[in-house]
Amino acid sequence: MKTGSRESGVGNRHGARAPSPCFCHSRRPSGSPPAGFPTPHSRHQGGFSLLEVIAAIMLLAIAFTALMKVAGASISLTQNAAEHSQAAMRARSLLDSAFVGEPIKPGSSSGRFDRQYRWQLDVTPWNEAGNAPPGTPLHLYQLDLDVSWGAPAHPRSAHFRTLRLGGPNVAANAQAFP
Repeated sequence: MKTGSRESGVGNRHGARAPSPCFCHSRRPSGSPPAGFPTPHSRHQGGFSLLEVIAAIMLLAIAFTALMKVAGASISLTQNAAEHSQAAMRARSLLDSAFVGEPIKPGSSSGRFDRQYRWQLDVTPWNEAGNAPPGTPLHLYQLDLDVSWGAPAHPRSAHFRTLRLGGPNVAANAQAFP
C-alpha cells in the first residue's frame, strides 16, 4: 500500500486531493433548480414542525379566549346601559306626570311600571333657608324617586331627584294655562 500525503484526511486512493465541485461552469439539466436551492429529493424539506403548529394553535386559543371575555364584558355593559336608560325614561315619565292637576302632598308612594321595574316616590317640603314662613302660598317640594329592577336578592336601582313648586293655587293655574 502506498502512502500519500493526507492533509485533510480526505483524498483519493493515491493520496491526491479530490477536486472541489465548482457550480459556475457546470451545466445543469433544464427544469432543475439552481445550485444551493433544495431539490425535491433533498433530505431537508421546508415546512413547520408539529411542535410549531401546536404552539401556534395554543397562541390562537389564548387570544380567542381573551377576545371572547372582552366581547362578553361588552355585551354585559351594553345590557346594563340599556336597563339604566329604560329606568331613566320611566322615571322621567313618572316625575313629569306626578301631581299634575292635583296639589302636592308630602308623603311616600310606591308602585310598579311593569313586571320588571318598581318605583318608590318620597315627597318632602324643601326650603334652602329652612322652614317656610307660615302663610306662604307657594312651597317647593323635593321629589325623590327610586327605580329598582332585577331579582329581589340582587336588585339594581337608580335614584332621581327633582324640585316641584306646589301650593293651593298651583294646580288650578296649571289647569287654566295648558
